[in-house]
Amino acid sequence: MVSVTGGNAAADVTSYVGRRDQASAVRRLLGTARLITLTGPGGVGKTRLARRVAQEAARAFRDGVRFVGLAELRDAPLVPNAVADALGLQQRSTRAVARLIVDYLRDRQVLLLLDNCEHLLDASAELAHAVLTECPRTVILATSRQSLGLAGEHLLPVPPLPAPDEETTRPAELPGYPSVELFLDRVSATCPSFRLTEHNAADVAKLCRDLDGVPLAIELAAARVRSLTPRQINERLADGLGLLASGQRRPQRHRTLRSTIDWSYRLCSPQEQAVWARASVFAGTFDLDAAEQVCAGPDIEPGAVLDLLEGLLDKSVLIREDVGDHARYRMLETLRAYGCERLAELGEDTAARRRHRDWFDRLTATADAEWVSPHQLVWTRRLHHEHANLRAALDWSVTEPGEAGVALRMTARLDEYWGLRGSGPELQTWLTRALAAAPPDHPARARALTTLALFSVWQTEFDTAEALLNEAEGVLDRDADPLAAPFVTSVRALSAVVQVQPSSRDLAAAAAEEFRALGEVRRELHPLFLHAVAAAFMGDLATGRAVLRRMAKLTEECGETYYRNMSQFGVAVIESQFGDVDAAAAAAAAALRGDLKIGSGLPAAYNIDALAWVATRRGEYRRAASLFGAAAAVWDSHGVAPDIAVSVPHNHNLAIAKGALGEAEFDAAFQIGRALSPDEAWHYALGQPLPREPAEPAAPMTLTRRELEVAELVAEGLSNRAIAAKLVISVRTATTHVQHILTKLGFANRAQIATWVAHRRSELATPGRPHRHT
Repeated sequence: MVSVTGGNAAADVTSYVGRRDQASAVRRLLGTARLITLTGPGGVGKTRLARRVAQEAARAFRDGVRFVGLAELRDAPLVPNAVADALGLQQRSTRAVARLIVDYLRDRQVLLLLDNCEHLLDASAELAHAVLTECPRTVILATSRQSLGLAGEHLLPVPPLPAPDEETTRPAELPGYPSVELFLDRVSATCPSFRLTEHNAADVAKLCRDLDGVPLAIELAAARVRSLTPRQINERLADGLGLLASGQRRPQRHRTLRSTIDWSYRLCSPQEQAVWARASVFAGTFDLDAAEQVCAGPDIEPGAVLDLLEGLLDKSVLIREDVGDHARYRMLETLRAYGCERLAELGEDTAARRRHRDWFDRLTATADAEWVSPHQLVWTRRLHHEHANLRAALDWSVTEPGEAGVALRMTARLDEYWGLRGSGPELQTWLTRALAAAPPDHPARARALTTLALFSVWQTEFDTAEALLNEAEGVLDRDADPLAAPFVTSVRALSAVVQVQPSSRDLAAAAAEEFRALGEVRRELHPLFLHAVAAAFMGDLATGRAVLRRMAKLTEECGETYYRNMSQFGVAVIESQFGDVDAAAAAAAAALRGDLKIGSGLPAAYNIDALAWVATRRGEYRRAASLFGAAAAVWDSHGVAPDIAVSVPHNHNLAIAKGALGEAEFDAAFQIGRALSPDEAWHYALGQPLPREPAEPAAPMTLTRRELEVAELVAEGLSNRAIAAKLVISVRTATTHVQHILTKLGFANRAQIATWVAHRRSELATPGRPHRHT
């Protein structure tokens, strides 16, 4: 026998989509392991995967594959009976049935598929143990929301299907995602006329993404396309899970998405249920410290939360993700939405969200206090992982009546962190919302207005910044924060420096002195940088250098990284323009290494640009052009113009390099730099050679017209996905074109394609030169 037989073993009536990697992993284990358990949340596709693999592996088991469906059982003593039924055995008492099963399987080569063990875990484990101990040729493939807990058990988590990210919305891009492939396959069965178009592609992508790639949820959503558009389904999903119901003849536990999650919920203890509901207020991932504060309550001590989290992990309600040496947890969006509903039913929604917000208010306060310290790198990484939770805390604060003042306080902190992320526009949004929601006389208003002005300057919104600073000055008397007034002076100094105003030097010096008088070293540092640069560009190199030395000394005493890198960048600015070019190169390289250490992409671009100025001073114009291109790619990704902070040296050196090379040659070298990956750009900036760039490739194969088109887009720095979107082709097709180009030209990476394109453009632009490789 080679088919899957046994109780509830009806053949699949729909096609199987995705899971090639997981299926291969299970097949490999079937050759070596005796007990394999597929784990994961309800509806993720454990049963379908197990059945599929069992069907494919049936010929390897001489005595067949037997399917044992346990989902409909409620009594543990009936587990042996269900197995006996699947094996076709006559049953007597429960005890005798278990022995009968073992005796039957003892000398047989059988794959036993135990499906849905989670609610009968002990009974399933007991029977599996007996079979594994006494039946050496029998292999058990189980599905469960948690482990059977037996020695020798191999656990294989079944993840959701990959879903498109928010930027993937083109029809040509989406079919490569298994979640979309499943959706389209199921829709075709009920609505054959449905097509993926420019009009509905973004809605289909959002649907698969919001359903976390969970196959059951996607199939239920696909069934609704008979009467609703994908956009309408998305709108109704926002109101709850009840829409995803089905009258089809699927297992009762899978008739609705709610029922399959109910199934998981009933498996939890009352305290686990409470933690599930309370943890639903987290966005993204969370750690144990946060969980102990948010999920504890009158019924649960903080010290008990860890054990309850482990219970939810065992039941596949939570997923663990290790970040460095710390564990973080997350919940699939469908399970989180269910938890939110339960939380509201318990009447705990407001209390839990306030605990969540208060925890992250305290967290940002601690991070703010320790920012200029040896702990800075740790805080940078931690805040990065908590960013989704910071958003959730801010959102609740600006929408919950009476809570916007806390949002003002939170957003006024850690402006350096938001800048490191390149998230200034997002912070501007939060500040604007918080200012609109908070009372006009709130004491934190002046500081919030000034922080908003700071990021307005970085966006070159100078008139807006000036109006905000004037408003902040008008309410300073209400702000008990002694730093509010010098902070206004500091932002005015930044605006003056960026706009190259004569007042910049005096404003920066005044701001630094005001902070120094308050003993506020952290806030003194940025005005010191501004003072140094302004003094140097006004001809006072001695003061500029002296101020930077003071800044560097303060940062070294604090043991921090962010402002130390800034002081080194200041050295690079001054020395590259007015002094020792070798000192400028060393300072910019050291600052770049520091930026990479702290994960600071945007400041890294400034240091790459500074190294371009150095190359210009040294007459290395092609290198300068490539470095300008590499920096531009980073700036573009952050939506920042390159000449905001350092317009004079940037524009001056750019013009020199372009004049030395000529427009065509400069552009060719610039595009080579722009096409580098971040890693390649950093390595090149720090002195390593560009990837191999043969100036005259030896008689390569001819590129097709489409391949030439793709090569041009590669040279512009576009990814395969972006190329696919621009040319309205699939990502797979774009990838194939790039691979063909690499093969034909004998290249190893995209930077070499960019180099080749640059040479080709130069040849085409030169009259009389042969036009090769076309």
